[in-house]
Amino acid sequence: MNKKTHVFALLCLGISWVGFAQQNEDSAVVEQLDEVVVTDSRFALKRENSGKTVIKISRAEIEKNQGKTVAQLINTKSGIEVNGSRSVAGQNISTFVRGGNNRQVLVLIDGVQVNDPSGVANDFDLRYLDLNTIESIEIIKGAASTLYGNAAATAVINITTKKASKNTISGSFLTVVGTNQNQDNQKFNAANFTNNVSVNGTANKFSYVAGFGNSYVDGLSAANSENAEKDPFSRYNMNVKLGYQFSDSFEIKAYATHDNFKTDIDGFPAPTYTFADTNDAYKSEQTRVGLAPKFTYNNGSFNINAAYTKIDRETISEFSAAFEAESYVVDAFNKYNFNDKFYTIVGFNYGKFQTIFADEKDYTTHDPYLNVVYVSDYGFNLNLGGRLNNHSEYGSHFVYNINPSYKINVNEGYAKVFGSYATSFIAPNLSQLFGFFGANPDLEPEENATIEGGLEYNTKKGLLLSALYFNRKEENTIIYTSAYENASTDATVHGFEVEANVKLIENLNFNANYTFTELKDGVRLRVPKHKANAGLGYSFNEKTFASINYQYVGTRTDTDFGTFSNVDLDPFSLIDVYFSQKLVKNKVKLFVNVTNIFNEDYFEILDYTTRGRNVNLGLNITL
Repeated sequence: MNKKTHVFALLCLGISWVGFAQQNEDSAVVEQLDEVVVTDSRFALKRENSGKTVIKISRAEIEKNQGKTVAQLINTKSGIEVNGSRSVAGQNISTFVRGGNNRQVLVLIDGVQVNDPSGVANDFDLRYLDLNTIESIEIIKGAASTLYGNAAATAVINITTKKASKNTISGSFLTVVGTNQNQDNQKFNAANFTNNVSVNGTANKFSYVAGFGNSYVDGLSAANSENAEKDPFSRYNMNVKLGYQFSDSFEIKAYATHDNFKTDIDGFPAPTYTFADTNDAYKSEQTRVGLAPKFTYNNGSFNINAAYTKIDRETISEFSAAFEAESYVVDAFNKYNFNDKFYTIVGFNYGKFQTIFADEKDYTTHDPYLNVVYVSDYGFNLNLGGRLNNHSEYGSHFVYNINPSYKINVNEGYAKVFGSYATSFIAPNLSQLFGFFGANPDLEPEENATIEGGLEYNTKKGLLLSALYFNRKEENTIIYTSAYENASTDATVHGFEVEANVKLIENLNFNANYTFTELKDGVRLRVPKHKANAGLGYSFNEKTFASINYQYVGTRTDTDFGTFSNVDLDPFSLIDVYFSQKLVKNKVKLFVNVTNIFNEDYFEILDYTTRGRNVNLGLNITL
């Protein structure tokens, strides 16, 4: 089946399923209508009162995707292309949201921003994460600098780790064994191993979560060449989270995590400096500790999220380099509800970020911010806020957001129209200013302005439809030529997203999304102009579940470093299947997933290996 046939079949199937759903809507079960979202306002608001199309990945969805990585799961959502997630396990991950890049995406873990001050993009490395330690993920797209500060220009990925059980002691054990092979090697040898064990519980006022996980993947080379040596990837994670409820009004949580991974990589050896199979390696580890006290009072609460992170990483090659980075983050904020209509948050965020290059370099930020949410009785809602970014190198920059929406009740559900205008500020990072390669201390900060508008229709009959247009203008975009510099012209990225979530019949769900992304001026590497995802999941009963998922990625531009010219990569389509069966009073679950079932041969990154058909078998025991 060729690519055009894949796309045509997907569209026809989607149209027929939507029509079928309308005939069977009376038997559907309500799921998404009363969904609560947090990230876009920091308050637990019903989705109908939010002025954004927030993506929420629940624990239930995570459990139906066991065997995947965080990057692979996020990559199925609208507006997002996680480049590298289909390649060898140790491949660098680039998160492109609405045509942006890594440095425009902010990652939060349990409410605290995480990043690597020594990294070129000042981003967070998703390879650290173990999906089995996560409770939920919320993603808001568009500028969110008012609430979250520097770098939150195209998206905020808010990750919440697993919570303690209400039982005195509970436990979970997961093991996955799978293959790791390309399109030309289909011997189905075991080469992918993942394990995770955790214990958690609550005893009186004390709660605890502790876990350990490890992963080892072998069998493939990053360089797509004959007789290339294998590039294994290994990772382990340790985490502990403690909480104590002193009273109804005061609680405190503390946590510590240590994540470590090592991967063999291929590089660009002399004298040709073209990509080839080499004996290079990369290793990275991070340690995070944090404290989160919360004082609750009548109609409000005062919260502090404080964290310290240390990162050590090293590249071993002809261009070896080692980095040490530290960050200190304190976010103190007061949430107050005047009534059930006005929700306010006033906060102050402090950060210190430092890295050792030839000598130690650092910068600090201290940002006051204010956000107000108004929820009316007649359908009008407004999310309004401002933040004063105070940067030790670049002074003060004011950013703001205006996000109105209007909802009407329709057919035991609602229809909503929404829009927003938001600005963001992205300072050059330490590597761009003072690093080993192409540093430029005269860089100017990047400023973005984003406009978006859309519609959403949601019913109790199990139908959710949404469509959104976005337009982002970038000034002083930081680019790399012979060194880092600010682009001489502004860049504009625009596009639209369409999503559908349909309860076809009892226990049968269909979801799909399509994203169109276009850069009006210039080139963005590896960002597809067209991307579509679709999935069909069926629960035969409370113990048995099966799903099939489809992904289409359109033509992208990449650079051929052999000729230093840009080339177009062909579009490709992938189909995955998943099946799970619960046993022993639902305490034991067996699952299997098959990825790239038709063994599609394609490039995700020019000259890099991609995974062919692979199989994972898993066992999950909960106590």
